[in-house]
Amino acid sequence: MTTASRLRDPSIGHRFVASDGAALHVEESGPADSAVTLVLVHGWTQDHRTWDFVLPHLDPGVRVLRYDLRGHGGSAHARPGSATISRLADDLAELIADRVPSGPLVLAGHSMGGMTLMVLAERHPELVSERLAGAAFVATSSGDMDQLTLGFPGLVGRGVTRFEPRVARLLARLRSDTLRLRPAMVRSGARQLVFGARPGRAQVDSVVEQLLCAHPASAGLFLDAIAAHRGVGGLGALCDVPSVVLAGERDRLCPLAHAKVIADELPHAEFVRFPGAGHMLPQERPFEVARRISALVRVATRGN
Repeated sequence: MTTASRLRDPSIGHRFVASDGAALHVEESGPADSAVTLVLVHGWTQDHRTWDFVLPHLDPGVRVLRYDLRGHGGSAHARPGSATISRLADDLAELIADRVPSGPLVLAGHSMGGMTLMVLAERHPELVSERLAGAAFVATSSGDMDQLTLGFPGLVGRGVTRFEPRVARLLARLRSDTLRLRPAMVRSGARQLVFGARPGRAQVDSVVEQLLCAHPASAGLFLDAIAAHRGVGGLGALCDVPSVVLAGERDRLCPLAHAKVIADELPHAEFVRFPGAGHMLPQERPFEVARRISALVRVATRGN
């Protein structure tokens, strides 16, 4: 059985069905009676395995919930009209209501996962005020992703900005279940685009394997959603929540300045910069990411 078919086999793992009928793949670990539940949300073209390198460094006494966003990994494809950050935020709220109906929560989101947390705060402020005890934004942008240059200056950077919508349209028209690309080519591109200096082979392979399991049309539609994202409005609901904003200084996808906007909007946030790191902080700096998330969990546990 291939990696893609294994992840899409509905008999493997746990399932949560959202209110619109989309089935999401869910993984749980840790004790069910943990004082605090940690929910980890991955980014674009990745899945719950984004956190594989972080998980071993977390406190084994905390309950951890990971899941695949719609259109990613083992979850259902994003139906027409559902490939939006708002729908992802609603999925997260519904998953929490079903799997974690009570008790304090710490939420951590990487990239589009962090955007999902912002929109969750805007669309479900009661969840934030009543339940949220900590939030981690990992390599996340507050907006203006439609102006992304991937760090290239001048004409090249402007060309990248114009080219990205074409990539989104091309992906959205694909009818295959997975991207039919050569892993070696994807590996080379990922190493250059989403990693910082000297990434490990296992870390790059993890990102590539996840990307090749993402649903192409869903990925294209979500790329448009990312470009349209404006998340600052939701941050007001998080002002009193202990938070951390983690950013790689070589991040081409969610630049350092974008992360700084989030930190500036959150008076209780710790802003942590990682020299030499790129966009894939859960793979590049798993121990440090786990340490900052664990600190939020400890604060939440003491306050419970």
